[in-house]
Amino acid sequence: MGQVVPQANALCINSFEELEPTIMNVLKSKFNKVLNIGPVSLTSPPVSADISDEHGCIPWLDKHDARSVVYIGFGNVASPTPDEVNAIAEALEASKIPFLWSLRVLKSLPLGFLERTSKYGKIVNWAPQVKILAHSSVGVSINHCGWNSVMECIAAGVPIIGRPFLGDNYINSWMIEKVWGIGVRIKGGVFTKDETAQALELVLFSEEGKKMKEQIESLKELVYNAVGPNGSSTENFKTLLDIILK
Repeated sequence: MGQVVPQANALCINSFEELEPTIMNVLKSKFNKVLNIGPVSLTSPPVSADISDEHGCIPWLDKHDARSVVYIGFGNVASPTPDEVNAIAEALEASKIPFLWSLRVLKSLPLGFLERTSKYGKIVNWAPQVKILAHSSVGVSINHCGWNSVMECIAAGVPIIGRPFLGDNYINSWMIEKVWGIGVRIKGGVFTKDETAQALELVLFSEEGKKMKEQIESLKELVYNAVGPNGSSTENFKTLLDIILK
């Protein structure tokens, strides 16, 4: 791919021009056409998968206050170790923070966890992530810092607690914390009860967390300008269409 991409008529990216202007200028100097046409969760939203809410996640979120819920989801590839799943659960139970967790394997949870947290927690084996992040009750997302999840969080204005696992997760988590200021990477690189609890406290309740929320809201505004009628992502998509038609 690295050898072929420079020969392409266009390089399409799931991002938006205003997020990384310096990096975009470098890429534009290397390739024929660099077209940011994202976030695709807004420019080309799923027509079926994200509409389904078979486990009633949205009605459950409707019962909670604004920015009070932790959403936890790691996608299909990245997966915390059993010890880390246990640590997240212990931190959630100790803090009593409302949580919605997309988790397929429950055996790593502490014994009796589901019963003890049933009044403020919900665990499902699949969740409509884009719809959940867009809900006003979600205050933070714990995820692996995959690019799609990062874009979805920015589009929804939801700060991130990141635990990178592979590939681009690491540089994405660094950008989230050090450059954009819209979240934190879990200290030590793995979930422990104390570090998870501290990260939740920082993002949800501290002044620093308030600044993260303000910063990601400003990026969200840029996102919606980009995908608007005359926005950069919209215009780039028109350019892509012209290239294809010709």
